[in-house]
Amino acid sequence: MTRPFRDPRSAHQKIAARLRRQITRGDLAPGIQLPSTPALMEEYDVAGTTVQKALQVLKEEQLLVGQPGRGVFVQGGTQQSVTPEIYMAPADGGQPYRWISEAEKRSQRASVKLLEVETVTPPFEVREAFGLSANSQALVRKQLLLVEDEPTELAQSYYPLDLAEGTAMMERRKIKGGTPTLLASLGYPPVSFVDEVSSEIPTEEEVVSLELPKDMPVMMTFRVVYSDDERPIEVSLLVKAAHRYRMRYAVKVP
Repeated sequence: MTRPFRDPRSAHQKIAARLRRQITRGDLAPGIQLPSTPALMEEYDVAGTTVQKALQVLKEEQLLVGQPGRGVFVQGGTQQSVTPEIYMAPADGGQPYRWISEAEKRSQRASVKLLEVETVTPPFEVREAFGLSANSQALVRKQLLLVEDEPTELAQSYYPLDLAEGTAMMERRKIKGGTPTLLASLGYPPVSFVDEVSSEIPTEEEVVSLELPKDMPVMMTFRVVYSDDERPIEVSLLVKAAHRYRMRYAVKVP
């Protein structure tokens, strides 16, 4: 027998959740005007202050915008689909990192801000993926990826020191074409990867870096990239705002 359970969220959070889903899934397209506050009060059987709290939540998420004298309009759109395999291949000769070139195909301006390059003792799951002992070290390159100057992804990528030492990966500077291009030039082309995607509560660093609204979860991707002979050459922790993106995987059934 199913045990009883009630949604513990406040009324305004429930309303915001329903409207958010309609916006991110395309039922409420950018430019559409929302019903008036009295109409929403009647629809959801709540007070006007509750409606205003719900709308404010979505304004802070940049999904709605108020226009004085006119009303409240949908500003955000559907979530942007990210197809990971597009970004895995090394950039063509002389071309920029694929994050930038793929954005250009969508008529968007993308950029990458390098935050950190350091030799560290990596987290447990990174050591496990590389087969490292508890005291072993690896190189980490931390970057913030932006689209139209808006922060969209915080990326921490780890590399085995025996691959990274003596290369441009150890230097605090951007790499032409990105690390996949450099690794391929060293004889370690990326040939496959495994993603584990989860929804998590963001850390303070993630909230600040991605400029997240209050109580917004993040989408965390734990990615292991393999080269020939199934050698792991990169392990990444990729963090995105959960309400802005969705992952798209196309898998052939054997």
